[in-house]
Amino acid sequence: MHDFTIDNNMSELNLKFGDSVRSIPAPATVIDAIKAFDRDALKTALAAKVNGEEVDLNRELAATDELIAIEPITVNSRDGLEVIRHSTAHLLAAALLELFPGTKLGVGPALLDDPRYGFYYDVIAPRNLTTEDLPVIEKKMREMAKRDLKYRREVVEKAEILKIFEERGEPLKCELIIEKADDTATIYYIDGSPFIDFCLGPHVQHTGKLKAFKLLTIAGAYWRGDSERAQMQRIYGIAFPTQAELDAWVKQREEAEKRDHRKLGRELDLFSIDDDYGQGLILWHPKGGIVRNEMEKLLKEELERRGYSFVYTPHIAKRDLWVKSGHEGNYSDSMYAPTSIEDEEYRLKPMNCPFHIGIYKSSQRSYRDLPQRYSEMGTVYRAELSGTLHGLMRVRGFTVDDAHLFVRPDQVQVEVADCLDFAIKVFETYGFDKVKFELSVRGAAENKGYLGSDEDWLSAEAQLAAALDERGISYDRIEGEAAFYGPKIDIKIEDAIGRIWQLGTIQLDWNLPERFELEYTGDDNQKHRPIMIHRALFGSIERFFGVLIEHYAGAFPLWLAPVQVAVLPITDRINEYAGEVADKLRNRGFRVELNSRSDKIGAKIRDAQLQKIPYMLVLGDKEFEDGKVAVRDRKEGDLGAVTLNEFITKIEEERASRSR
Repeated sequence: MHDFTIDNNMSELNLKFGDSVRSIPAPATVIDAIKAFDRDALKTALAAKVNGEEVDLNRELAATDELIAIEPITVNSRDGLEVIRHSTAHLLAAALLELFPGTKLGVGPALLDDPRYGFYYDVIAPRNLTTEDLPVIEKKMREMAKRDLKYRREVVEKAEILKIFEERGEPLKCELIIEKADDTATIYYIDGSPFIDFCLGPHVQHTGKLKAFKLLTIAGAYWRGDSERAQMQRIYGIAFPTQAELDAWVKQREEAEKRDHRKLGRELDLFSIDDDYGQGLILWHPKGGIVRNEMEKLLKEELERRGYSFVYTPHIAKRDLWVKSGHEGNYSDSMYAPTSIEDEEYRLKPMNCPFHIGIYKSSQRSYRDLPQRYSEMGTVYRAELSGTLHGLMRVRGFTVDDAHLFVRPDQVQVEVADCLDFAIKVFETYGFDKVKFELSVRGAAENKGYLGSDEDWLSAEAQLAAALDERGISYDRIEGEAAFYGPKIDIKIEDAIGRIWQLGTIQLDWNLPERFELEYTGDDNQKHRPIMIHRALFGSIERFFGVLIEHYAGAFPLWLAPVQVAVLPITDRINEYAGEVADKLRNRGFRVELNSRSDKIGAKIRDAQLQKIPYMLVLGDKEFEDGKVAVRDRKEGDLGAVTLNEFITKIEEERASRSR
């Protein structure tokens, strides 16, 4: 990306582009500034950042004595994709208003980290919309896109914008304006349409920039996620800069449907969700439990090797604890309602952090005791709305591969670097060779809501960056996406069909140590605050299991497979030999299924293939006489006959290496 610096002296704008400096007359727009140096840059620019604030290209640069930094937001960037998808969401709303006059608008954000969708808009239409309406709505959107309708921004007094939306009969928008607007507010129009919205932007210049989009589905929703509020309909869609990218995504989606973990979970008997027990609550079946056990076993091996201590904490705590931690104030909508026990209120835990803090505080700590590394497979509970639930990917009860490290400031970089090594090793073991890292920082525009001093933030960001650089890890720096209590590293993986999944995080936190008054005695005999590192690799065992099912299309590698070997006798007279083979494999620690039913061997092989069992041993008279087993690989087919010991040696090596 290019970087521009503008010095505005009321009559001229002094512009800097790389090493070149020139002046242009004021007033001027962002377009004028970019055009003065590089007209080609405008071909890929959708919007721009002015001092870190995202703005439209036609924004006029305010006269000021201060320098103004401008950075184009290009079509092939993450921010550019967000502009496209946000603008397309508004085009969807405009089409709905034309097709269904009287439609009430909620919110319509872009989605960047959900592989299934790219944007949505929540609406209350005059009638219930169905999937049959989607092609009609999409056709109207395309008509409007071809008309090059301009996205026009105005800054309006708060009282005036409230009047506008009151007259339009938009109570939901009025609620947002009352809550979020200052003395003035920004509204957007799409000229030539009935659309108007309370929105910060930015947007593309006109609808003609939106060339590749598709509506996907309709779901139920509640206004602001509150089941006590208005019931709405959420229309999901996807959008990309080019038709080729959209076509590739559609093809990927078709493949994803074949790999849908909900479908494979039923077919392979891995897990279920039963309304009698509660939506969003997972019942792990024995075969799914085997996979989970192997997942946890790998983590525990690495955790022990890296000096973590295993801890266990309750599922419930006094409400006062969640008030102190800040969860009551910031996450109460996602927490289950309090329950009373002997006149004291308790809540199910949404996170494990406060419990690990309690373990740290149970003893006095010296600088020699740090770092303290606590790990827990901690089950937490979130009161997610039913409309947001999705198989294993979005649930109400889930287990976090959680870890909290309590460290001195001088230990941050080393510990973060080890967390990075940990993540890379684990994900590569699962076959995820493409791991992406993002460094999420405060950003230069607005630091409102972020806790701590500039000095703390700069030091923390520098240490995270240094840990990444030390390992030679390339990363994207994401401005304005830090947690309110500290910067973080987000870990993403690319699966077998090219989808990106947001998984683990490594987060620095000095907020909770301050809230809970954590201390250690330094080598100066003074009390100091430790820094907390929140570290999760999978994020959630359930969600990562869902990702694994779809990544492997249910065909788990040998070490993870619920059944590793199927023993298939061709005739009943071989059943005794088949039982001996199965017992020998079990004695070597393998998970074996003996199919001694009187089915034809073709049916037995087909059943094992459908269950995606890695190896099949086909046993007939010849194998019995020769003391061998005929090996069949689920991918490669027949591998020929070998002795049982030879086969065991082969699969023991494969299991030990966690390969394939």
